[in-house]
Amino acid sequence: MHTIVPSGLQKGDSIAIVAPGSPFDKVKFENGISALKTMGFLPVYTDEIYRANGYLAGSDLHRAKMLNNAFSDGLVKAVWCARGGYGSIRAVRHLDFELIKSHPKIFIGCSDITVILNLLFSKCNMASFHGPMIESLGFADDLTIKSLFEVFLSDLPLTLKPHPPVVIHPGKCFGKVAGGNLTTLCHLIGTPFQPDFTGSILLLEDTGEAPYRIDRMLSQMKMAGCFDGIFGMILGSFEKCGEMEQIFHIFQDIFSDNQWPILAGFNIGHGFPNLTIPFGINALLDTNAGALTYQYPHLEFKK
Repeated sequence: MHTIVPSGLQKGDSIAIVAPGSPFDKVKFENGISALKTMGFLPVYTDEIYRANGYLAGSDLHRAKMLNNAFSDGLVKAVWCARGGYGSIRAVRHLDFELIKSHPKIFIGCSDITVILNLLFSKCNMASFHGPMIESLGFADDLTIKSLFEVFLSDLPLTLKPHPPVVIHPGKCFGKVAGGNLTTLCHLIGTPFQPDFTGSILLLEDTGEAPYRIDRMLSQMKMAGCFDGIFGMILGSFEKCGEMEQIFHIFQDIFSDNQWPILAGFNIGHGFPNLTIPFGINALLDTNAGALTYQYPHLEFKK
């Protein structure tokens, strides 16, 4: 089935800002809004986004309603998350996936938003975009901003390369890119929202997790069959997770019996740079070239 790819962005477009997870730092948020305006876009949100309920940005229904309303708004071209934190897994049961599917839009987020990124594909067959939050845009580096423009405003083919590339297992594969935050994906095991990654090139990244916990999560997911049928794997950043050599060794050890390629070193996830990467769209992973390349000019956005 052909993936629904939402319409592309142009400068001057309206972008709805939502908070599906935790409350955010208001100063960082406003700085991010200013950065979005500098990029040429019109942020759309109301004071409802500032609602807080402990570690959640309002009730589950409130957070889901923000998303439903954003997708149904005909003047909005994209939906961008203010912050991750925690809470998306509780809000998704209130999402109207039929409404979302009938109003496809660019959706951007990462970390806890991993839940929604993957559900947009599994429930709506719609592409989504793993990228920086509004809260971090105000102090994002040039490469992070450049990546956003390359994905959403350029007509050139999209290629992502790690610097430097780390080949954990060599090879080449072709498939739809999926995945995101390792911890969040692990928490979906056994729920109705557990993704099926068959035929995927799986991105994994994380932050603040000790190496033994990364080992434990990967081991659990492997025993649960989460990696059965994937075509390849790419590793983003593992911010504050210890020595990267140890992280690479964990992946090498756990997947020593798998034959699909694994390429590490991508600047994707927590920290900077945080490159934007499309989910639900086919790409070629080639460890010899040290690159993930989407197989057509731009993303064939609807015009």
